[in-house]
Amino acid sequence: MAKVPGKMQGKRSSRPLLTINAHAAGLDVGSTFHVVAVPPESADESVRTFRSFTGDLQRLADWLKEVGVTSVAMESTSVYWIPVFEILEARGFEVILVNARDAKNVPGRKTDVNDAQWLQQLHQHGLLRGSFRPHDRVVRLRALLRHRERLVDSAATHIQLMQKALMQMNVQLQHAVTDITGVTGMKIIRDIVNGIHDPVALAEHRDMRCKQSVDTIREALTGNYRPEHVFALRHTLEVYDFLHAKVGECDAEIESVLTALNSDRPSPDAPLPPVRHYRGRNEPHFDVRGSLYTMLGADLSQIHGLGPYTVLRLIAECGNDMRKWPTAKHFTSWLTLAPGNKISGGRVLSSKTRRSSNRAAALLRTAAVNVGKTQTALGAFYRRLGARIGKAKAVTATARKLAVLFYNALRFGINYSDPGADYYEARYRQRVLRNLEHRARQMGFALIETASIPNPGVS
Repeated sequence: MAKVPGKMQGKRSSRPLLTINAHAAGLDVGSTFHVVAVPPESADESVRTFRSFTGDLQRLADWLKEVGVTSVAMESTSVYWIPVFEILEARGFEVILVNARDAKNVPGRKTDVNDAQWLQQLHQHGLLRGSFRPHDRVVRLRALLRHRERLVDSAATHIQLMQKALMQMNVQLQHAVTDITGVTGMKIIRDIVNGIHDPVALAEHRDMRCKQSVDTIREALTGNYRPEHVFALRHTLEVYDFLHAKVGECDAEIESVLTALNSDRPSPDAPLPPVRHYRGRNEPHFDVRGSLYTMLGADLSQIHGLGPYTVLRLIAECGNDMRKWPTAKHFTSWLTLAPGNKISGGRVLSSKTRRSSNRAAALLRTAAVNVGKTQTALGAFYRRLGARIGKAKAVTATARKLAVLFYNALRFGINYSDPGADYYEARYRQRVLRNLEHRARQMGFALIETASIPNPGVS
């Protein structure tokens, strides 16, 4: 049979994969030891095991230098990868942090040595994508802010424990004041801990703006002050005060990091715009807005839903250089706020957004819920979309809009200007009318305004 020109003869291509990173190594991270694989031609022993002690990590870096490795790929295993990453990066290696989902081996071939060799091969041929990690100073800021969040969460837990101790004493403080951790509430709690249990004396702390009457407050503060419950309240209050003191120390450290980040940046010529978001109770007690204005050259807190503390946390998670993402679509995809693509046979099977633990996306979702309560264009968009497709999808869509505004403001310096809820509603009405007119023309009809048609019942 004659060969048909241009038709495959049933043979697979034997061309090898291109070598992109000739001096690449793969590192399988563990809690007690790490397995490292280098190209077989680089060393007689191409796979070695090192313990996780700092001295062994330094010897690991020395060996990689000896065999000529310049780039290392590793999986993000728990927090065990952090010391290895930081030591290798400080020694001048290009370190690629890989999502374990993107580097899975063939099932049934799971060993530490195979994992290291598989990572080395994939990295050598340029088949791995590195996870995003900001530069060192921003990493330090991110670690401090995450630690601060944990302290605030712990303080919130002890607020609940104080509430529990009060309820066990049948002290209905929540009916006397709006917030038990406010000025009035804390004065009453401290008096109870100090042995003052007379409801008349406790009610003297009532603020003049309090809605409840003095008699109601006295009845609410009449309780069964058993010693064990007062003891529990005292301990919980002491831990609560201790945590808030540590939050203050954390704020001072965060301020020093921001000062170091802005040490080589000139102050913007234009003054700060008027304040749009006021500082909340759990926000840092220093000028976050001024520090961010010096760092970014713009006041991103002018965007509705993004207060200074939220912007600071977003910068800590995303960095202050948006050039890592070529477009806003790349940025929203990294945040997992863009629709996913699951296509088979030319048919879209699903476009749901992927599940993710991205902290920046969680911040933007919280901001979207808050902005949905405002009389702004973003708020009107959230409410309109929530009524049509549900609150969950409206939160994601609004968070994506906020992410695009954040990206454009930081990357291109675009100023945010809110057109207002009425403007959005008018644009929405015009869009609906255009769609109705288009469908009416396709069916051979025309739309007529009802206001222009005279009412036949009127003489």
